Amino acid sequence: MTKYILRRLLISIPVLFGVTVIAYFIMTLAPGDAVDMLVDPGLSPQDIALKRQALGLDQPVIVQYGRWLGQLVQGNLGYSFYNRRPVTERIGERLGATLTLAFMSLLFSYMVAIPIGVLAAVRQYSVWDYIATVFSFLGVSVPSFFFGLLLIYFFALKLDLFPTGGTHTIGAAFSLSDRLSHLILPVMVLSLQNTGAVMRYTRSSMLDVIHQDYIRAARAKGLRERVVLFRHALRNALIPVITLAGLQFPFLLGGAIITEQIFNWPGMGRLAVEAITQRDYPTIMGINLLAAIMVITGNLLADVLYGVVDPRIRYTEGG
Repeated sequence: MTKYILRRLLISIPVLFGVTVIAYFIMTLAPGDAVDMLVDPGLSPQDIALKRQALGLDQPVIVQYGRWLGQLVQGNLGYSFYNRRPVTERIGERLGATLTLAFMSLLFSYMVAIPIGVLAAVRQYSVWDYIATVFSFLGVSVPSFFFGLLLIYFFALKLDLFPTGGTHTIGAAFSLSDRLSHLILPVMVLSLQNTGAVMRYTRSSMLDVIHQDYIRAARAKGLRERVVLFRHALRNALIPVITLAGLQFPFLLGGAIITEQIFNWPGMGRLAVEAITQRDYPTIMGINLLAAIMVITGNLLADVLYGVVDPRIRYTEGG
């Protein structure tokens, strides 16, 4: 297992390099740059040229990328074009809020979706199965911005049960209940699509497993139905669900962009929107690099969890 993980980490180095190359060159194809967004339109062309030269934007794209890559090798993501602060500081200030939102959304999705998916599979074509199917299709179909505004209207404005946004009440002392109350609506919005997808995967996988011969043998031995379902069937049915989880967590960072805008959540999503609007190349590249690392890490964790859930899976020298 250790050699397998090390090999995967070594393979991820050229993958990350390729991601940064593609992301940087695509980013520079967008019209305008940071100087166009920062300078006063009344400045003379000579002053604008000096500002562009000070930021290194007068150099060819390959030279700009080489300068950024050199800083990255030294453990430095560069400095923001917008406020000249280190990109690592800007990301560090926002990363905790987004990770909290993404982790809680993923946890909520699986706590809700897996039991409902198992119930839908066990009671196939029943009323519960049809209800679960309708809910899952709604989950993957309803746009997150619409669902978020709907929750704000009913639960925040009409019923006054939850705040409309932010991470805490301004001016109030720290309180766990206050933080949780601000977290509930964003978590529900961000986890909606994931819940529907996990529910469908769980149901489909359980339907394949519960008709296997070893499940019939376990029932024939007189084991309780709960033991058969959750100890024998569900454990084997979790393989595709784990694959989905490894892919979902990184993409929750992307999905958080809309959710954070709706709920005024100070996380990576809002930072990404600000950086794109400002043409802040170093910050955009830092966010892209972090997203690529999250994707690679999510896939690696999923592969490791395969062996934990299913003891039959082993990683050999060539596996």
